[in-house]
Parts: sequence; C-alpha cells; structure tokens
Amino acid sequence: MAERQIALLRGINVGRAKRVSMAELRALFEDLGYSDVTTLLQSGNVVFSGRVGVSTPSRIEKAMVETLGVPSRITVLSASELALAIKENPLTRVAHNPSRHMIAILKDPADRKRLAPLSKEDWSPEAFALGKRVAYFWCPDGILESRIAKVIDRSLGDRVTTRNWATLNKLSALAAKT
Repeated sequence: MAERQIALLRGINVGRAKRVSMAELRALFEDLGYSDVTTLLQSGNVVFSGRVGVSTPSRIEKAMVETLGVPSRITVLSASELALAIKENPLTRVAHNPSRHMIAILKDPADRKRLAPLSKEDWSPEAFALGKRVAYFWCPDGILESRIAKVIDRSLGDRVTTRNWATLNKLSALAAKT
C-alpha cells in the first residue's frame, strides 16, 4: 500500500468567499482517483492515498477551481514527512499551548533558504526554529500578534501554509491509520 499523503489547502474556510464543504472536498479527491480520503473537521486538510508526483498540487489546484470554483494553493507532504517534522520539533519545551505553537509547511523545500536568516534573530518572547521542510514558531500572544508569522508570510506568501501543533498531530494520527 502506498504511503498516505496530506494535502494542506491554504486559505480554505477563511471568509465566505472560500468556503468549501468537506464532503465536496472528499468527493473532488476521489474523482481525481485518490482513495481512503479523509478530512479533518472543517479545516481544509485532506489525508488520502494514491500516487503522488511533482504535479499533484497543481492538479488538485486546477480541479478545485474547475469543480468547486475556489482557488487555493495546495501543499502536499507524505505521512513520513509530517511524522519527521513532529519528531524533530525543537520548540516543544517552550511552546506550551498547542494552538499558539505553529508550524509553517513549505510548498517547496528549497524555500527554506529564504527563512534561514530568521534563525539568527532574537524573537523574544516568541521563538523560531527551522526544520527540513518546515519552520516552527511559538507565538505566545497568538498568530495575529506574531511578528514571526508576519515575516514568514511576507517572505513566502502563498508558498507556505501554517497549521498549529494540535492540528498537525491530529493529521499525523489520521495518516497513520490504515
């Protein structure tokens, strides 16, 4: 059986213009030939099985517009990539609230170099660390007040999507189910 995959949709369910039902989203993935399709609540996150290649995110993005009329940038990572990001998280000792402990997943791992300079800055009381395909950050005052979140968004725009620690752990558990 192929490794499970996780599709992270940027900006879905934020505002009225990009609202998509998870039933429609599951149906779209199934119509694209994926199996074992599961969504996490109303989050814009999809766990699925099937053949994945470099063009998979673009294929899903195109289908989202053509079928649902909703544009969204898609980032796909494997269950093992997500598990590794969770395992290697260096901020678990300082980030005590999982809803304010954020992980920014890079659409393209090569974009890591654009965030590398942030590791040299003092973000107190926030914290920042860089992983292989993710950036970890702790924003004790919330993501809307986070200086780091604003810099990451300015640096990468729609080439990154952010989820909190609790959501990523739920997605990892879903992906581990066979």
